[in-house]
Amino acid sequence: MSSPLIQVTGLTKVFRELTAVDQLSFSVNEGDVYGFLGQNGAGKSTTIRMLLTLIAPTTGDIQLFGYNLRTHRREILRQVGAVIERPDLYKYLSGYENLALFARMSGLRPERRRLMEQLELVGLANRAGSKVRTYSQGMKQRLGLAIALVHDPRLIVLDEPTNGLDPQGIADMRNLILQLSHKMGKTVLVSSHLLSEVEQIANRMLIIDKGKKRVEGEVRTLFHPDDTVVHLQVSDAAACQALLQQGPYATRLKGRDAGGLELGMRKEEVPAFNRYLVQAGVEVLGISARHSLEDYFLKITTSNQHVEAYTD
Repeated sequence: MSSPLIQVTGLTKVFRELTAVDQLSFSVNEGDVYGFLGQNGAGKSTTIRMLLTLIAPTTGDIQLFGYNLRTHRREILRQVGAVIERPDLYKYLSGYENLALFARMSGLRPERRRLMEQLELVGLANRAGSKVRTYSQGMKQRLGLAIALVHDPRLIVLDEPTNGLDPQGIADMRNLILQLSHKMGKTVLVSSHLLSEVEQIANRMLIIDKGKKRVEGEVRTLFHPDDTVVHLQVSDAAACQALLQQGPYATRLKGRDAGGLELGMRKEEVPAFNRYLVQAGVEVLGISARHSLEDYFLKITTSNQHVEAYTD
């Protein structure tokens, strides 16, 4: 069995009184689209900056491609491409001119055909001659990705690549990431605070909160279809609970809270369940299905977000 492409062990970063990353360990395998999840302030960007040698860890060990980052920095970074936050582009140059300039800064002098292929890959070939100041935010993100790919790296690191994008821009970026993985064989580390986005593109994922690892594993295992939680709001929760306890959904009932009832079932079963309630005369005010991992993610992350929002 080959060693992981990225191996992080006991990684910690302390800024005075703040421990931004706390004994974090994880691994990324060759060919993974690896989702790195957590709310803003969870420690994702700090971890990525340590992976890219932009800041130094307080303690811990980072290995990429089988080499220690402290002792083989130059060799490692030659094989890494990254888009951190919004790409730093020259707005009064064209997309092509930006790509050519960054290629030269990397010590490369690729032919025009090669650069146009990169722009074609990210869907910008028809706007290659347009000034970057005329680009939408989604186009700038895609140009940043083309720049990150110009030296044909093995590993692509994307920090919140869909931030500030409209729905079409998010879909474009999602498709690009899948293309990088499935067609080009790249390993992609994607940082995000959107669990639903990572679910659609990643094969493995990690959730962190306050710099600590909470969950790591295969997406298909973590998102097992039987772990869907159905939230039910009805006009009379007590009567509905009594009905369900006597009927075919008795074993699905998980509990009752101030917001209504909770049941466990596959999403595909929800329409039939709704019909059952209506036929039984239950007045349904609302019904929604959410994966239990999403409930867990929100539970461990959003409560801290609200507190911090009011204490800034």
